[in-house]
Amino acid sequence: MSEQPHPNNIGKSRVITSIDGKKVTLVVTDEIIVPQGADKLIYFQKLKFESDGRFEYRFTYYMRGCKPSRKGRWVFGQYSLMAPEREVAIMLDEARQRGWPGI
Repeated sequence: MSEQPHPNNIGKSRVITSIDGKKVTLVVTDEIIVPQGADKLIYFQKLKFESDGRFEYRFTYYMRGCKPSRKGRWVFGQYSLMAPEREVAIMLDEARQRGWPGI
């Protein structure tokens, strides 16, 4: 089986369902991809919301599929953290103050 390229989402529009059931449209404006072993990709994405232009960030992942219909292909991890700019900055600042390695 040939090596599948990493999924590239930059510039792509996505519709998600918010916690209150409303459909929300966003665009992936940038992303950082870090491989974790051979079968997992960790993504840090910058998202722009179509409704009001605000930005949020998403930590998400892709894994190589195991089921026959997806075997060997990159499959999006449906459970992802999304957080506003301010909260991400607060968390990263706190991690730096605590001396967390790599931050």
